[in-house]
Amino acid sequence: MVHTFIRDSFWGRIIYHISKSKYFNHKEERNDYVLPEKYLARWRENHDLVDSLEMYSSNISDKTPLPTNKIYVDWDGPDDPENPYNWPLFQKTIFILEIAFLTTSVYMGSAIYTPGIQELMEEYEISQTLAMLPLTMFVIGYGIAPMVLSPMSENAYFGRTSIYVITLFIFFILQIPTALAKNIASLSVLRFLGGVFASPALATGGASICDVLSVPYAPLGLAAWGIGAVCGPSIGPLIGSVLTVKGGWRWTFWFMAILSGCTFLVLSWFLPETFADTLLLRRAKRLRKVTGNLNYTTEPEQKNKNRNFNELAIETLWRPIEISIVEPVVFLINMYIAMVYSIIYLWFEAFPIVFLGTYNFTLVELGVSFCTIIVGVLLAFFFYLIYMDKKFTVKILAGENVPPEQVIPLAIFGGAIIPIGLFIFGWTATEDLHWIGPIMGAGVFTFGAFFIFQSLFNYLGASFRRYLASVYAGNDLFRSCIAGVFPLFGHALFNNLRTDRFPVGWGSSVLGFITVAMVLIPVLFYMNGPKLRARSKYAN
Repeated sequence: MVHTFIRDSFWGRIIYHISKSKYFNHKEERNDYVLPEKYLARWRENHDLVDSLEMYSSNISDKTPLPTNKIYVDWDGPDDPENPYNWPLFQKTIFILEIAFLTTSVYMGSAIYTPGIQELMEEYEISQTLAMLPLTMFVIGYGIAPMVLSPMSENAYFGRTSIYVITLFIFFILQIPTALAKNIASLSVLRFLGGVFASPALATGGASICDVLSVPYAPLGLAAWGIGAVCGPSIGPLIGSVLTVKGGWRWTFWFMAILSGCTFLVLSWFLPETFADTLLLRRAKRLRKVTGNLNYTTEPEQKNKNRNFNELAIETLWRPIEISIVEPVVFLINMYIAMVYSIIYLWFEAFPIVFLGTYNFTLVELGVSFCTIIVGVLLAFFFYLIYMDKKFTVKILAGENVPPEQVIPLAIFGGAIIPIGLFIFGWTATEDLHWIGPIMGAGVFTFGAFFIFQSLFNYLGASFRRYLASVYAGNDLFRSCIAGVFPLFGHALFNNLRTDRFPVGWGSSVLGFITVAMVLIPVLFYMNGPKLRARSKYAN
């Protein structure tokens, strides 16, 4: 496993090229390699060059020119060990944990500085709304960038790993000037750039999970990755509160520099490429090199050659936007997820109002209160696995046809749960009631939110698997741009609707009423999903 991970990692590929394939080479480059029979049969069928082919099968180092017809490279049978689908379970688990950790480590950067908002306001002499702007800019940054970076990861020439590693390194470097920012303008710009280069894992992580897991197990892997995606923003304030108390708000960015730097060092050596089109393209290049036959190719490579740069750029940049706009299924799901996601970011305004202002928590205790989000997610994950294993995985393995709508009941259930959590949070947050009430309300909300995220993400994945990265990029744009602006008016929302006894009661209720109405979206898909997908030019 270690050899495979290093060989196909960022630095492994660099060493491979610098050493001219002496180190970290593949089976096609070894002297005892024999061409698979399927390639030989193709040559015999098209060119009747049996003698030449037998010579090639016995001595692969011979560079005799071969036939001119294109030979499309594929996996060497269903058990090819280089196909990520065939990795051992342990190897897949390590890879999923890597992607989940990468996602968490950059996601926590969004809100990690928020416990130091008061210090930031005093140092820069700004209002609270302006002090929340760096959070907004970070979230918008990681919403916009995937519109370019995610489709790039679907191009065989780029793949996923190089994009992950290069952007992570730039993200690490950006944390240094961010920690040294002299004013709110420079801090906001740097935070936007940080969000841009934090974005690949947030938007494409789900596609990477699907690279290594076959259809029956993909929902389980996506759920594991989803824990990191949902918990990241809540871990940030916990760590940030401790750092702010001990060293000031700037130390939150120094911490992010240390964390992202260490993550870069590990993943640049041990995060392998998993995108099948990229791996097969590399195999085709190796076969061209060792045989001298320039006709080895792959379908994605030929498609790229048949398009000029403008056509390729338009498809790469426009596809996520087009799918998000013209596909009613994608558009409505994006809006629903964006709303739920936005409420999570409003917690960064509501929690201080409740736990600092009403219950007089310390700053560290405020950070600990965000752990209720993690508890809600973990409980939901447990029930989600049981449901998906019974309703999806077992049926797929038994050969049954499971439509994407199979996961929609979970979204309906989650949609019914989150308003309850919002109402509990809003109407138990008062000084004459115990603080456990709003804590439980936030946990109930997160419990339902996890079901919505995972079921609808899986519905998108099952319905638009061919364009998975583009679909997730469009979703990331919607939810991030909408959620990013919510913290700017969150303080006004809660304070303008507050009463003497319930500071966030009516503000939470407004959000609750909106989520009650939006539960009709998954109901619509459950009743009319097949019809909507049948009209789509992008659906499977």
